[in-house]
Amino acid sequence: MHIVDRRLNPGGKSLPNRQRFLRRVKDVAQRAVRESAREKDIKDLGKDGRITVPGDGVREPRFSRQPGTGHQDYILPGNKTYVEGDRIERPPSGGGGGGGAGEGGDGSENSEDAFHFVLTREEFLDLFLEDLELPDLAKRRLAIVETEGLRRAGYTVSGSPANLALSRTLRNSMSRRIALKRPKLEEMTALEAEVAEAREADDPRLPDLLLKLEALRERSKRIPYVDPIDLRFRRFEPYPKPIAQAVMFCLMDVSGSMTEHMKDLAKRFYILLHIFLTRRYKHVEIVFIRHTDKATEVDEETFFGSRETGGTLVSSALVEMKRIVAERYSPDDWNIYAAQASDGDNVSSDGPTSTELLRAHILPACQHFAYLEVGDENGPRAGFVEHRTTLWRTYEALAKAGEPLAMRKVNHRRDIYPVFRELFGRKDAKAEA
Repeated sequence: MHIVDRRLNPGGKSLPNRQRFLRRVKDVAQRAVRESAREKDIKDLGKDGRITVPGDGVREPRFSRQPGTGHQDYILPGNKTYVEGDRIERPPSGGGGGGGAGEGGDGSENSEDAFHFVLTREEFLDLFLEDLELPDLAKRRLAIVETEGLRRAGYTVSGSPANLALSRTLRNSMSRRIALKRPKLEEMTALEAEVAEAREADDPRLPDLLLKLEALRERSKRIPYVDPIDLRFRRFEPYPKPIAQAVMFCLMDVSGSMTEHMKDLAKRFYILLHIFLTRRYKHVEIVFIRHTDKATEVDEETFFGSRETGGTLVSSALVEMKRIVAERYSPDDWNIYAAQASDGDNVSSDGPTSTELLRAHILPACQHFAYLEVGDENGPRAGFVEHRTTLWRTYEALAKAGEPLAMRKVNHRRDIYPVFRELFGRKDAKAEA
């Protein structure tokens, strides 16, 4: 018998079955999620996603007979070649009527349709970001208290029926009944049996037994099994609940040398980083700083849309970031992450100034600083730096000196996600790779 569950899954229906299925096909689903991430737009990563799992990836293991071995009985239709009692030779190894690798018998991989499965937003992002981590995730101090939680605070004599503490109520009831010597049910049952025997035997003690039984019944009514004074309810009280918070600084060169393609690559990287941070922190703020030879803090629309011309001075953006951190984001209370995107152009005389700002002010305050150098679409694949630009050489010297700075080069949008995984992949996963 085959049962097909076609029920929808709103409100958590069939949730245990869904979770068991995802655990069973976790590796296959994770590969499918990564494949789908290459095709869909970055802005759609946070939405529900449909993934395609191969048919053989959802099969459960099962036992079956091997047709070429063992003793088997067959019922064959009538024929002119064999009669009852004839012995049929076993077919050679690998021959006979096996089904092959697939259910269709042809052994092809396409003998069975693929299995489509719709993941919720939480399930998709869990699989998408599972093997990534943030360096120094926990800050020395938690954030300023912004929310309140509830915690147990003993018991109270009044409250909602849903918060009734049954065990504590029954314990109070038992203590009261023992202290007031409420008649036990066994005692009354035994006395009733004794009264019945006295009536049958016409015992002269019958009036006294009836008076005693009536007194027990009256006492039992006056001392109820559960009294309102026995009721106890679980009490909850609000308490300040600190939450982790982070700030994400997006620095981008918008000089005339930055093309729309380069800005699009930077935007995709920033979106990926923001999705990742919101999965790890309760509260994430974003600061956009764009610069030519001057740097300004702008909103998101201006950051990605407004066009400017002029030269390039990277230190101006670092000075602006230093100012904002000093005014609004204390490193003791905030987890600071910075991502800088540029085509690598910078005034050669600005290198020492940028190096000093990074080493003395920016990098000590940051949890992580990532530099993404964007290039033309027809350039080489990610990870290959054919020409070391002025800014690349400046940051490379800092990285070789042991400063916490990660840097990669990207030319095509298909390389954004692989580079992101290189920057934030777990150390153990990198070691195994």
